[in-house]
Amino acid sequence: MGTLYVVRHGQASFGAADYDQLSALGQRQSVQLGRYFAAKKLTFDAVLTGTLKRHTQTLAGISTGLGEPLHALQWPGLNEYDSEAVIAAVHPTPLDRTPSPENYHHHFRLLRTGLMQWMLGRVQPDGMPSWPDFTKQVVQVMDYVRQSGNENVLLISSGGPIACAIGQVLGTPPEATVELNMRLRNSAVTEFTFTPKRFALQTYNTLAHLDAPECAGWVTHA
Repeated sequence: MGTLYVVRHGQASFGAADYDQLSALGQRQSVQLGRYFAAKKLTFDAVLTGTLKRHTQTLAGISTGLGEPLHALQWPGLNEYDSEAVIAAVHPTPLDRTPSPENYHHHFRLLRTGLMQWMLGRVQPDGMPSWPDFTKQVVQVMDYVRQSGNENVLLISSGGPIACAIGQVLGTPPEATVELNMRLRNSAVTEFTFTPKRFALQTYNTLAHLDAPECAGWVTHA
């Protein structure tokens, strides 16, 4: 039996011109996770990531914390959906980008609505695969892990693919899959055990590496 450690990337740059960059806090979260893995004496037989910068930067931070370089096989199927396209599918007029709590909450309310409509097949965001095709890409990665013969596998991705993977294992409806997605925290670890035939969810959205007093205030969602 193997264990798949699924990590959501560290905090990215929400509200910046380029979201796909870890913030300074996101870098610290990633390094701290690597230190936690080192303290647990965890080693990985294989590492998989998406191709986004926030994925590779999270891996770099984990490597720094571990004190050794980790080399990953990159899978485009682990990349996040286009949140702007998802929102535009249900709210075609431009959003107010002025930083404020109200605009932040409005953004995520629309994202939740757009995700639901996309999963139900009621809208098709521009430039994105259908939800069944998005799911198929995630399942291909999971099948690879199951059949790899590896014991410990580290996977770094984003909220959408991670929630999709959990949903496939648990058989959750779209409503629950969206909520799984929206609750995932930066650098959080979700664990699956696996055999060549099946996956089982072991833990969800854990932040044991941020429990130390010096990490107070490091818990983020975007």
